[in-house]
Amino acid sequence: MADESTRTVVTNPPDNQTDPTLYRMVVGGLIATILITLVGGIALTALGKSLSDGLIAIGAGAIGALAGLLAPAP
Repeated sequence: MADESTRTVVTNPPDNQTDPTLYRMVVGGLIATILITLVGGIALTALGKSLSDGLIAIGAGAIGALAGLLAPAP
């Protein structure tokens, strides 16, 4: 039998998959990314500059990630 100084306490790890705060932070970050790329694209177009493929890809990726998070599980 182990004495008090060597005994460890085993607890369940935190369940981050159902944490609503983390989920809201991720969704908020994706929405912010979408809005920033949208406003940036409009601003560049208004200034007469061409949109880069990277800006379009970032916005499209954020929209796809948001759709994946909000879609119901099969």
